[in-house]
Amino acid sequence: MKAGVLHARDDIRYEDVQTPRPEAGEVLVKVKYSGICGSDVPRVNENGAHFYPVILGHEFSGIVEETGEGVTKVRKGQRVAGAPLVPCMKCEDCLKGNYALCKHYSFIGTRQAGSFAEYVCLPEQNVVPFKDTVSFEQGALFEPAAVALHGLQCLPYEGGKTVAVLGGGTIGLLVMQWANIFGAAKTVVFDIDDDKIELAKQMGAADGINTLKEGFMEKAMELTGQKGFDYIYETAGSTITMKMAYELAANKAGICYIGKPTRELTFSVEEWENMNRKEFTLTGSWLSYSAPFPGHEWNCVAHYFATGQLKGEESLIFKKLPLSRISEGFEMFKTRGAVKGKILIDSER
Repeated sequence: MKAGVLHARDDIRYEDVQTPRPEAGEVLVKVKYSGICGSDVPRVNENGAHFYPVILGHEFSGIVEETGEGVTKVRKGQRVAGAPLVPCMKCEDCLKGNYALCKHYSFIGTRQAGSFAEYVCLPEQNVVPFKDTVSFEQGALFEPAAVALHGLQCLPYEGGKTVAVLGGGTIGLLVMQWANIFGAAKTVVFDIDDDKIELAKQMGAADGINTLKEGFMEKAMELTGQKGFDYIYETAGSTITMKMAYELAANKAGICYIGKPTRELTFSVEEWENMNRKEFTLTGSWLSYSAPFPGHEWNCVAHYFATGQLKGEESLIFKKLPLSRISEGFEMFKTRGAVKGKILIDSER
């Protein structure tokens, strides 16, 4: 089969590799689309890969091509997405249902062959079927959509309250949609790009705020009657937005860090005192799993894409590239601001 194989930093090649064959309990999927995740970018453009050569790709959809012995969950020809975490299922965390905290896990697309290829092999438990009314493009968004929902629910989320989403990228816009689906009184997306803010409003945000503009904090507080937001979800992994969350928080608010930071963080006494005085709850979110594996997050994604309440196919996808041009996708990330949404790799082109 053809695959995009990473051989070294900045060296991803379109080449022939051996097509995998499913063993007992495994499923072979003919890949339709794979999304380039933000976490893939440093694996290719920097030195973030665990080893070389490796086939990356963990956000994908496709059709069941072949099933191994004992597989009963899916059949040949079925439309599926893939949950990339492969937990050991034996350690204390796994036995408690905390699969993302497994210390002995594998991961499709980083620690074993992924979906930047014509075919990918995965355990039966990692296959997520979806209805024919859900497009393959939406199927490739299952993983980020599940990450967004898991993050939303890392706080004791309740409808009827105000929600601030810091960062208008793919995860941020999905968090905003989930907040609305589950009854937010008002969702406001914060970003530095007016195009992303406008898209957020088109997709259901009550308002959007450009944090580069003077007086943005005053406007934000006006939107909450000077109380601050009940829930704040940080999705950018930026030092600025991680600290901004403290200012935006209402008394007794909940803050969840979903974004992955890349720099050391320090806080002033004044910034930290916000937590003491407001008594807000601060937590993090990691991946997208719950018991029974892979979790209700994945079932919800399949359901709400099928009902049309969760959107993304047209709005979140920036560009589609054939697998043969996968290197071009990673080149785009070298120009700041050039990528305006999800890049999908089409394995059939």
